[in-house]
Amino acid sequence: MKRKLIAAIGVAGMLVSVAACGSDDKKDSEGSGKDGFKGQTLTFWAMDGSTPDKWLADLTAEFEAKTGAKLKYEKQAWNGIQQKLTTALSEDTPPDVFEIGNTQTPAYAKTGGLADLGDLKKEIGADWSESLNKASVFEGKQYAAPWYFANRVVVYNKSVFAEAGITAPPKTRAEFYAALDKIKAKGKEPIYLPGQNWYHFVGLVIGQGGELVKKDGDKWVSNLADPKVQAAAAEYKKLQAYSKAPKDKDEATPQQADIFAQGKTGAFIGMGWEGATAIKANPAIEKELGYFTIPGETADKPEGVFLGGSNLAVAQNSKKQALAKEFLKLALSDKYEGGLAKASGVIPNKESLNSNLTGNPVAEAAAPSAKFGGTTPLIAEWAAVENAPNPIKTYLTAVVSGKSPADAAKQVEGEFNKRLAQKQ
Repeated sequence: MKRKLIAAIGVAGMLVSVAACGSDDKKDSEGSGKDGFKGQTLTFWAMDGSTPDKWLADLTAEFEAKTGAKLKYEKQAWNGIQQKLTTALSEDTPPDVFEIGNTQTPAYAKTGGLADLGDLKKEIGADWSESLNKASVFEGKQYAAPWYFANRVVVYNKSVFAEAGITAPPKTRAEFYAALDKIKAKGKEPIYLPGQNWYHFVGLVIGQGGELVKKDGDKWVSNLADPKVQAAAAEYKKLQAYSKAPKDKDEATPQQADIFAQGKTGAFIGMGWEGATAIKANPAIEKELGYFTIPGETADKPEGVFLGGSNLAVAQNSKKQALAKEFLKLALSDKYEGGLAKASGVIPNKESLNSNLTGNPVAEAAAPSAKFGGTTPLIAEWAAVENAPNPIKTYLTAVVSGKSPADAAKQVEGEFNKRLAQKQ
């Protein structure tokens, strides 16, 4: 599932303010029911790769038959979408329904661009997975609906594992380290893990129950000195010690899948689509590819993971909010939510639909972690933290290079707090 949307998942950018100029007299000019919606056109923005052709065609036909309205679908590119959407939401005729990155949602909600969907949550969202829905909520209000998600898994070389006498994928962290020790004893690199794979570190922090930021009075500040965060950093350092990867680079410099494709590495931690990247680099590696859930301390609780994904939202300035909610009820129904999961291998917004992932090895490996996953801090102030040079990356390089997590935290906290204090 090598798709542009997955590469861009979870990337939060700087947003300029969206004017909250919607008013109640603009929202529901069309009435309700099929007769009331007849003649209306609902504009739906989704990202390139998010809507399989047949899925979209079936959804469009059913929506139009049910409501009497027309659906105008406009495919968007991830590159430049934040500025384009920010501008559109400040205008009188924004897209009515649109896809939005899950970690971007708080910033748009804060600036007033998103409609409150609390009534929709009550009607159709009782069984949305809590970990997946969390990014749709800002300051206690439901400003979006969870749509689809993905997280990292262990991509491994079956032959390297077999040569080391590993007959089954490890289920616990201790078993994982034991497997890596066996591979190391055979003279192979057990795992490729660069010093700055910071999304995996975020997962470890989530697994420890930690937070990267905390409130200090009325402002957000670094929480890197917290014992839970430091425990996650120590775990990252332990795992990274099995790798020959650069300590001052991330997983894209060079592409970790290209290194793995050479057939001399046991595993790497990455997105499922990176398997396709490895195959492109070396087609012979395809028969050796396998995937398993990142192991946690116990077999019944996988490691925490960063949940990248997309929500669906309604523009505050939309004059068709009732119609937009009718669209969301259909698009997020078990029929279409489950259909999207089956067609694309993405994790659906409720656990009861995970059966649609059966037969997709990447999705089957990713799904067990979803309920134990989370995101970067869901605050508008977080966007500036990820701008290069990302202080979390600097922190990780310091840790894997020998500094204690406490000293590494002191090294970057000034810059971290400066980023958090930038005006949005």
